[in-house]
Amino acid sequence: MGMLYLVRHGQASLGADDYDQLSDLGVRQSVRLGEYFAAQGLRFDAVIAGTLQRHLQTLDGIRRGMGFPGEHLAWSGLNEYDSEAVIRAIHPAQLERPTSAEAARQHFRLLRQGLAAWIDGTTQPEGMPPYPQFVHGVTSALDHVRANHFGKTVLVVTSGGPISTAVGHVLGTPAAATIELNLRLRNTSVTELAFNPKRLSLHTFNTLPHMDAPDLRGDVTYA
Repeated sequence: MGMLYLVRHGQASLGADDYDQLSDLGVRQSVRLGEYFAAQGLRFDAVIAGTLQRHLQTLDGIRRGMGFPGEHLAWSGLNEYDSEAVIRAIHPAQLERPTSAEAARQHFRLLRQGLAAWIDGTTQPEGMPPYPQFVHGVTSALDHVRANHFGKTVLVVTSGGPISTAVGHVLGTPAAATIELNLRLRNTSVTELAFNPKRLSLHTFNTLPHMDAPDLRGDVTYA
């Protein structure tokens, strides 16, 4: 049996001109996770990451916390969907940047609706693949792990969409449940899948063992 650790990236820059950059807090979250892994004596036999900047910066923070340089396999199928394109497909009007609480709520209401429409095929967001192709990008990474790393410990650094898609694939959840899993994922959360060459099974979901201390609870974020 092998163990696959799916890690969501640290807090990015929601509302900024470039979301695809970790905030200072996102960097600290990533380093703390690496420190936690090191304290547990955890070592990874293989590392896979999406190719977005927030994935690579999160991986860099984990490596700093663990104290290892290491190589990784880049896997573009683990990249996140374009949330702005998903929303534009159902709401073409210009939206306010989600810098206020109400704007953020509106953003996520529309994102839920847009994801549902993309998943059921009633919309095709500009510049994005059809949903089945997005799913294949994620499941092909899972297949690669099962085929090549049996009995080993593997780290995958990615985003909420691919992680919820992986969990939905393993559990056979309907689209609505997969969307809710996606929107509940916290930054640098850890989801564990046990695997053998034939199957995967969910071990833990969306945990933050490195943020359990009372003085760190204010550093828990979702975007």
